[in-house]
Amino acid sequence: MDGIHDLGGRQGYGPIDVNEPPEPFHAPWEARLFGITRAFTRPAIFSIDLFRYVRECIDPAEYLSRDYYDQWLLAYAVLMVDAEAVTVEELATGKAAKAIQNISPPMTPANVATLTKAMSRFDRDSDTGPAFAPGDQVKTISFGSCGHTRLPQYARGREGQIESFRGVHILPDTNMAGDGPAQPLYTVSFLAADLWPEAAGRKDHVYLDLWESYLEHA
Repeated sequence: MDGIHDLGGRQGYGPIDVNEPPEPFHAPWEARLFGITRAFTRPAIFSIDLFRYVRECIDPAEYLSRDYYDQWLLAYAVLMVDAEAVTVEELATGKAAKAIQNISPPMTPANVATLTKAMSRFDRDSDTGPAFAPGDQVKTISFGSCGHTRLPQYARGREGQIESFRGVHILPDTNMAGDGPAQPLYTVSFLAADLWPEAAGRKDHVYLDLWESYLEHA
């Protein structure tokens, strides 16, 4: 999706603050929200890619003005309403009007520590070999998905080189409802000068992990 979230390489938004303090949260409420979102029971149809897509659909002015974890709060609220687990009124008042529907029982306190540390795996077994090999010259497709995609705008239609094959992984573009199809994944290197004109003459490289459907032979 060509949304406001895809800011990589864009100009006009001011300098990037590279001197933020090292603590993981800027305020206590951020840590509390992070804990809630890691421990609460999600709707049956949920994936990290669906969550990212919902965030990307936030109105541009809202997206730029909301803090990072405030965006999380809005995205999770939308997911719960869409799953018919809660209503907008219940979220606004903080009071349940009925028993929660369409959602599995909450985890027990004894399981919180274990389940919040559990990591989902997105690699899959496949009998299909990769179409590209390390050293191949490739070009990214010019158009992104109208939904979620991991191909940033600044790297579209640009030539690069396959650095390594990373195995077969779930394709984010079509993983909205869970376990979508999988494709070969590659690390691709791009000369920074081929991405941004102000990098002309420099030897810096940018490395992106990109799925096979994003690529074609150069």
